[in-house]
Order: sequence, then structure tokens, then C-alpha cells
Amino acid sequence: MTDFRTRIRASLANEALQIALDANAERRTNGRIAAFESLPNWQEKRQQAHAIRADVIEHLEEYLEQFVDRAERNGIVVHRAKDGAEAVKIILEIVKASPQSNTKDSLVPLSALRGKEVLIAKSKSMVSEEIDLNPALEAAGIRVVETDLGEYIVQLRKERPAHIVTPAVHLRRSDVGQLFHEKLGIPYTEDIPTLTDTARQVLRDVFLTADIGISGVNFGVAETGTLCLVTNEGNGRMVTTLPPIHIALMGMERLVRDLDDLALMLSLLPRAATGQKLSVYTQLIHAPLPGQQRHLVLLDNGRTGIRNSPLKESLYCIRCGACLNACPVFRELGGHAYNSPYSGPIGSVISAGFFGPDFIPLAQASSLCGACREACPVDIDLPKLLTRVRAGQIPVSSSQSPVNSSGLSRLGRLFLQMYSRFARSPRLFAVSQRLAALGTRLLSPFSDYVPLPAFTGWGYSKDLPRFAGKPFRARFHRAEANSNGRNSVILSEAKDLEDKNEDSSVAALPQSDTRTAQFIEELTKVNGNVIRANRVNLTGQVIDFLKSRGVDSIHLEPDVLDEITLQEAGITVSDAPDAGLRVGVTKAICGLADTGSILIADGAGDPLQASLLPRIHIAVLCTPDILPSLADAMALPIVRQCKSAVVITGPSRTADIEMSLTIGMHGPGELIVFLVHTIC
Repeated sequence: MTDFRTRIRASLANEALQIALDANAERRTNGRIAAFESLPNWQEKRQQAHAIRADVIEHLEEYLEQFVDRAERNGIVVHRAKDGAEAVKIILEIVKASPQSNTKDSLVPLSALRGKEVLIAKSKSMVSEEIDLNPALEAAGIRVVETDLGEYIVQLRKERPAHIVTPAVHLRRSDVGQLFHEKLGIPYTEDIPTLTDTARQVLRDVFLTADIGISGVNFGVAETGTLCLVTNEGNGRMVTTLPPIHIALMGMERLVRDLDDLALMLSLLPRAATGQKLSVYTQLIHAPLPGQQRHLVLLDNGRTGIRNSPLKESLYCIRCGACLNACPVFRELGGHAYNSPYSGPIGSVISAGFFGPDFIPLAQASSLCGACREACPVDIDLPKLLTRVRAGQIPVSSSQSPVNSSGLSRLGRLFLQMYSRFARSPRLFAVSQRLAALGTRLLSPFSDYVPLPAFTGWGYSKDLPRFAGKPFRARFHRAEANSNGRNSVILSEAKDLEDKNEDSSVAALPQSDTRTAQFIEELTKVNGNVIRANRVNLTGQVIDFLKSRGVDSIHLEPDVLDEITLQEAGITVSDAPDAGLRVGVTKAICGLADTGSILIADGAGDPLQASLLPRIHIAVLCTPDILPSLADAMALPIVRQCKSAVVITGPSRTADIEMSLTIGMHGPGELIVFLVHTIC
């Protein structure tokens, strides 16, 4: 606890950290609120999501059995790990296995086959932070490179992520500029697009030469064995698509029952995490791509213990980070003060559950104001869970029952016992209020010196406020008498305003035949572009666009454009991946009206790479294929039949440096949709 207080003081005294945290919290919170306003009946959806997560955790072993069986039938090699040490051992064994094998039995070292240091390109994974994967791999002589921009920055600084969504939230652009100057040898600059492009160039070589890709998993779908990854930059797609071996690391609780459940979760997660209706890339991985191994490591590491404890509800978490952004305590401390991979309200609960009683004091860093529960997209009662951690109701291990080793000091327990006694008696409580009011009036000028910080934290992090001169009930009854005459007028005015708003909203509702207009509007909002076309002159219009950009070579998915006409126009066509090409052209399986997204699936001509590697992605979409929402796309047979698919919502982006949005990170910087007004 003393070390925690030391870290708290250091965070509060760090002026640059305070500025960074304030900016992050304000933008993330405002973005979340605005994003949910666009989701009809989102409170009902939130309760539905809570019920889904509750059902999955209640019947976890059954859903895990179904998920593992289906994933293995799809060709994914599934491994179960009881703890972090076993997970690390499994991954090291996979690294040693031959890239030519699709089994776990081959032990031919990659380094022996390739004569060089093994290189792993790694996408963001909080589970990997939980088990200290990177240090273990590096100790074995393996080079690991984080490819998410924020993760890459903190890796260069040899730090842990400071936030589960925004790893470098604690840094200013000057910090990143100095870091890249020292580590990457570029001239010092604070220009964020320049810094972003530098990281893109350095990491592009990592993607193209990596022996293995490692990623996390946002959701596993029990019914289909699907792995779902949600990212914005494109690095998640790179590490799961390009290397010959992909290893996915997943907490065993991160399941949904079916694709309908997944669509619901995906309507909530991006809104809560980053204020987006849908993240740029929503990957649906069912099976290995041709010539690829795909492994899944399912981790317990204390989750079974939490499931059998009073902290069970914490396993409903979908790792959006909204509770961190809403928490007034996290907004002052930042993630590093918690000294755990998981910080903020949810981190204070699961850290104690995963790592033991040493992390109980984290739960003291909470005002129990309820902002975390209000922000949670699956309605986890975090204040209740925090009080349980404070009381020491945590699992000792996955095989033992919870233990009540209280997280409070003796003085703290005595204070709460006294409070409990007074709170149960209205007369004693009224007397205590008067005494407290008198006491705080005497002590508040000396709050830095009172002994309360020993168990509350009051004094060094905030002032001891004076209690009100009169109890709330006395003031309330007087105010109530004065306000009765005004209430009826206020209620009447509010009702009139509500009726007017309802009338205007009904008049503004879009009709069912406006999907195309809605799609164009939403795609434009996320920095995509639409060019209207028709089937007769589609190829000619694409040629005109290519010539306007000085492009004479493209990666083209077959049966999308007239290749003879392209060649006659001097456009060289390739159906194989080529990182040197500036333009990739694919067919969109469908579009989504409510988010401006398009769906791309694997197949002949490597459309997944064509939509990922070039700087410009051209997609051809027919207007009859525009569907209302992601839930409708999930019902398409191709979503279940393909090896891998991706829902793309605009060009790649990042906001990992000072929350400054930069378009074009690892994936294309431009998404051009040629919208064909005919049946394709």
C-alpha cells in the first residue's frame, strides 16, 4: 500500500501526465456519449448484452467445449493453458515448430530453417501483458516487435501500456518526437503525421518479414469457432494474414454464443471504446489461410477462480476501457500508478482476482461514484465488485474458495464498523452529522496534517471538505415546500418540449429506400470516398481514376473489372500480393448502411491482401447489396463459409499520439468505393 501511495503522489505531481489524462478522458467520454446517441434503444441492447455475458459465464465450460470443437474442425490448432507459465511454454513450442507443419508435433527450429533470428510481429494483446509474454520470448532469443503504434511507442520506452485502449495516453508529442529521434535516428519533430509515417515505414518491413504473427482476440464465437479481432490501424490484419504462422491468445471467458450475439457486442464495443459506430477493421477468422498455420491459446490464469467467487461478474468485461475514461480517480492517476496490466475500476477488481491479495489496495483508489457502471456497455456493477475486493472477497487460486482477508487497515475497519452502527439508527446518524459538521469546520484548514490519510487517502490528494451546516433532510423538506407550486409548471413545459422533439424526430426518420444515401453519408463521415458508377463504363471510370493518380499497376481481384480494357489502357494487372503496388481493387460482398462499411472475404486473387497492403483500396459495391446493418451481414452464408473476412469502415487510422487523428496507418490511407447502380 505504501508503494501505491508513492505512485499516486508521483502521478498527481506530474503536470504533463495530468494534461494528457484530462484530454483523453474528455474526448473519449464525449465520443462515447455521442456514439451511443446514434444507437436506437441502446440501453435495452446494453441489458441484452449483460444477459448474454451472464449466460456465457454461467455455462462457460459448455460453450468452451462447443467453441474448441468447432475451431478445431475449422483447422485451428487449439491449446488450453491453466496459467501464464503454461501459455508461455506452449507459445515457445509453437515458435520452435516447423512452418511447414500443421501439427503441434514438429520441432524443427525456424532459425535452423531460415538461418536467422526468429521475428515475431505482435498486435495488441492485454492477455500477453498479463502473462509477461514479451520478456519470456526475448529471453529465449526471439525478437518481438509490437506493431500497434501506441504499443510500439511504449515498447521502445520499455514501459507497460498506460491504458488498455490507448497505450501511450500518458505521453505528449514531444515525448514521442524525442523517442523516435533517439531510437529511430530521425530528426527531432513534433509533427504527428511525420511521426506516424515513420513508424509505418519501420513496421512495414516487420510485417513483410515476420516468421510469426501474434494477436489477441476480442471475441470467440462458440457456434462457428470464429475468432473476432477489432482494430483501427491495420496491424491486426497484417499479423493474422501475412506470416506463415498466426498465434491468437485469448482469455477463456471472451466468448459469445453465436454471430447474432457478436453483432450486438460489436454495436457496443467500438462506441464505448473509441466513440466509433464500428472500428475500421472487424476481422472474422474461421480457419487458416492456404499455406498457413493458425493456433489459438486459451488461457485460464485465475479466471476459473474468479468465476467461482463473488467477483464473477467482472468476467462479463469486454475490455472497452470506458470505465477508465469515466473514473475520476483514473483520470488523475493514469494506468502506471496501478502497477498492473489492468488499471482503473475493472483493473482494480480483476487484478486482485488474477494476481492475488497484494492488489487489493487498488480497490481503495475509487470514489464509488458509479460513473464506471454508468459507462459500462454491458452494465457490470463495478462499485459492488470494488467493495467486495476491499473486503478481501477474492479467490486464492482456481481450486480454492474465496477468502475474506480484508483489504482494509485496522483503522479503516474500525471506522466502517462505527459507521455501520450509526447508519442503522436514525437518531445516532442525525447526531453524528452534527458532530461531523462541527469537526470538519475545525479540521479542514489543517487537512494536510490530520491522520486520516492512513486509510482513506484524504489530505495528500484532496482537501477535507466541510460538512454542510444543516443535514440534507432538513434542507430538503424546506426546499420541497417552496417548490411544490413550481413543479407542475416545469413538468408541463417539459412535456410540451418532449412532444415537439418527438414530432420533429418522426418527421426526420429515414425511409427504407434511403440505404444508399445513408451508406454514402456514413462512409464520408469516416473519411471514405464514393464514386457513382454503372456497370457499362465501370472499368473506364476506374481507369480515369488510376490515371489521375499516376498509377499504372494494380492488384486486382478476378472478375471485378475488364482486364483486357485495363491492359489496353496501359494498366498492368496482378492477382498476387505485392507490397510495392499503390492500388488494390476488390469486390465488396455487401455494404452496411448504418456504418458506411463494406465486407470483403478471402478468395481467388487474395482480396484480403489487395484491401490491406496498398496505399489506396478501391472497392466495387452494387447498390442492391447494401444491407441495413452488421447483423444483416452476419446472416450471409459467405460469412460462415469463408476462411476469413473483414468488415472495413473507412481508411486505416490511429489516434495514439495525443489523441490526434491521423488517417492512414498500416492499412490503406484511402478507401474509394465505386458504387454501381445496377445488379452486379
